[in-house]
Amino acid sequence: MEQMTGKLCLVTGANSGIGLATATKLARMGAHVVMVCRDAARGEAARDQIRQLTGNHQVDLLQADLADLSQVRGVAEDYQARYPRLDVLIHNAGLMKKRREVSADGHELQLAVHFLAPFLLTHALRDALEAAPAARVVSVASMLHRFGKLDFDDLHAARRYSMWRQYGASKLATIVFTYELARRLENTNITANCLHPGVIGSNIESNPRWLRPFLASPETGARTPVYLASSPELEGVTGRYFIACSPRDSSPASRNPAVARQLWQVGEDLTGARWPT
Repeated sequence: MEQMTGKLCLVTGANSGIGLATATKLARMGAHVVMVCRDAARGEAARDQIRQLTGNHQVDLLQADLADLSQVRGVAEDYQARYPRLDVLIHNAGLMKKRREVSADGHELQLAVHFLAPFLLTHALRDALEAAPAARVVSVASMLHRFGKLDFDDLHAARRYSMWRQYGASKLATIVFTYELARRLENTNITANCLHPGVIGSNIESNPRWLRPFLASPETGARTPVYLASSPELEGVTGRYFIACSPRDSSPASRNPAVARQLWQVGEDLTGARWPT
């Protein structure tokens, strides 16, 4: 279980749920884990818990609210000032909002956290990823992307908001971003893949009491992100969507090249992060 020894892994949303379970598993495998958490106190408690459970004291904390693009830039600067490279970047931070909320930058919150933050953070950490022998970008998506639609006339759901519809749209954006990122990083040392973790009993959504017995644990939900982060079988594998550690087909909408180009342009326009073509 020490095949990740020496690997630097950054996990967003790492103080609870799938993120905490993922960070714990990676630490147990010997990785040097850097947690990104919005709440400093909860992050410190989670960091101390992981250190105690795993005996691995190479577990660090960076604090940032990823809904705020200035803090995304700041945490990337903090990371690069402290660490020489980045072997694995796991975009796990997530949320669901029953009512429409906007970020400090004026973006709908689910879109901000599930698409804009990963878009900007990956761009800002590209030098650190390129400094690794073989880097991996892993994004936690959802099978609910199949119920989402990227309406470029109302991406922020200002005219019509539904928690489930917007969550699905934001996770669809996660997958489209992953595929386009993989295409743009062809023939580099960086791969990009995404996943559906399962139907998990995490704290990002309010589940009815009758549903809770049917939900899997965060530890189960962490299996696929850890697999994508660590498995030797996936060396060089990129631009894929996984469920239960197996490649699957995502929705046809997620594989539309025209949609990918348009979404990428939106990402650049809203974050200011310009990627080479």
